[in-house]
Amino acid sequence: MTEPTQESMQTYSREQIEQVVGLDATALGTIRDAFIALGQGKVVQPPILSMAIEEANGEVDVKTAHIQGLKHFAIKISPGFFNNPARGLPSLNGLMVVFSAETGLAKALLDDGGYLTAIRTALAGAVAAEALSRPDSKRVALIGAGEQASLQLEALRLVRDIESVDVWARDKERGERFARDTEQRLGLTVRSHDSLHAVCQNADIIITATPSHTPLLEYSMLPEGVHVTAMGSDSPEKRELEADVLTDCDYFVCDSRAQSEINGELKGLDEDQAKACEVYELGKLLADVRRLREGDQNSGEQAETATDTLITVADLTGTGVQDTAIASLALARLAQR
Repeated sequence: MTEPTQESMQTYSREQIEQVVGLDATALGTIRDAFIALGQGKVVQPPILSMAIEEANGEVDVKTAHIQGLKHFAIKISPGFFNNPARGLPSLNGLMVVFSAETGLAKALLDDGGYLTAIRTALAGAVAAEALSRPDSKRVALIGAGEQASLQLEALRLVRDIESVDVWARDKERGERFARDTEQRLGLTVRSHDSLHAVCQNADIIITATPSHTPLLEYSMLPEGVHVTAMGSDSPEKRELEADVLTDCDYFVCDSRAQSEINGELKGLDEDQAKACEVYELGKLLADVRRLREGDQNSGEQAETATDTLITVADLTGTGVQDTAIASLALARLAQR
């Protein structure tokens, strides 16, 4: 009798992965479906394993999840060392190991250098905006001018017809450079601003994508009808939103309440504020096909002309289910080459 042989684990480089996974409609649907599975209770997702390396201004997160019915699951190791840009190195890095959900055998090492994390994070922002922003949203305010801000904008264009962008960055020169480059690359009208109030005042959608340790956005800055997607608060010391943004908005949504209370924006609320803040989870809303904006209940011309004044906020801390979903997509596409 011939003994079964174990297949060797395949290793794929970032270059190979970039060739098969990007910001496209299929990848968007993959992340949307992952959130739906989470909302349906079809996901096993343990808490994040997180370790701070304070002397180097660094942190390391380990995330994973199993989606029922999926052939594989991924374990992601994601370091973030925020002094690296001064050394000419990227601040974010990492890799994913993909395992068989049937045998537990390691199938692939995705040595992506954090690329898949960046992609799935941007796509999660688009999923949230699709569910929560006004369908006629055309003007975006970006708070932050790094790679994720750029990816968020590109992913958002998969679900909304964006015409103009306003950007603010702590480094004024970086914000101006971002505006010039983005305008040329995407053919949009892009303006850089010195003031957070100015960058937000005409926005339909505001995206915060910074590593800030102190709140940047307060409720008084938010125009009627705006949707806010906050991406930056993904560890206990980070915050982008003042407490009144959460308590005074019409709807506050997060990817994971448990994660938001530890790493996200909910950790910034005191006991009384937490009681006053009604919390929804994105996956549950999607699974229940529930639209929070009245205009989204309509169809045809009514939906297109919806001009409600509701303010919605999404706090996305990044979940293991997103990692398993995007890694599975990457492996499937790589295997076809």
